[in-house]
Amino acid sequence: MKKSILLQFLFVSFILNINLGCNASKKVTATAAEKIPPKVDLSHWKVQIPTKNAEGKVISVRPPEIANYANIDVLKEFMYPDSTDGSIVFYAYPAESTGNSKYSRTELREQMVPGSDKTNWTFKQGGYMKVTMSVPEVTKDSKGKPHRVIVAQIHGILTKEQQEYLGQKDGNAPPILKIYWDKGKIRVKTKVLKDRKAPDNEILHKDAWGDDEGYNFLRTVGDDKFTLEVIVSEGRMEIVLDGKERAVYKDKSIQRWGVFENYFKTGNYFNTRDEGSSAKVKIYDLEVSH
Repeated sequence: MKKSILLQFLFVSFILNINLGCNASKKVTATAAEKIPPKVDLSHWKVQIPTKNAEGKVISVRPPEIANYANIDVLKEFMYPDSTDGSIVFYAYPAESTGNSKYSRTELREQMVPGSDKTNWTFKQGGYMKVTMSVPEVTKDSKGKPHRVIVAQIHGILTKEQQEYLGQKDGNAPPILKIYWDKGKIRVKTKVLKDRKAPDNEILHKDAWGDDEGYNFLRTVGDDKFTLEVIVSEGRMEIVLDGKERAVYKDKSIQRWGVFENYFKTGNYFNTRDEGSSAKVKIYDLEVSH
């Protein structure tokens, strides 16, 4: 009798364990299948993509339309949500480019006033951008080295008065900051004055500025997530990688940069024209303040 009761107890326990295991399996499967919608606030950003409209201009989508980017047909190839990790994917390959570049981009451009490029900021006013991103896919060149991608920038822009002084039709000025994903490393490039004693009106010209030697952060990010912070104040620019490594610029060139207005950029500015090349950049979080 005791043996029969023991066998019944063991059988019931076995059935319960099977059911619990199945339920646990179902729970894990359900969790894995959950979709994570991107939460990036695009209300102060427009996107440029490497294709042109019927008028021959590179296509851009501004606020408020950009909020519906996932359903805009012209964007679907280049900018789309990835619900597996809550990111926005920025895809680019050699195609159409803006008038001031030979490279293609799927890149966000800051708009302090949504829908307008006319209001920008100076170093005296200050600026802060924090972006969490990754470069999960990038092709390689003929030597087997990954192509380079600019993932963030501070771009200069001329005021209307400066444009008139230079006789320039557009407001394009040099970028004071370019942040590259370069063979799995994060590389920073900035501008330096060729003549630090030149008067303000002379340094408005693009050819008054050259490139510095660049700086590589120690960490190899590869295709992992990384977080960049760009902190700007009068006469000072700081770039922080993952809250640990820092590069600080506060020399005469940075101090003189105060003559320009600026705006932030981030995304995928693909730095090659190699046939068959492409890259994907993912943005998970993005914030800007002034």
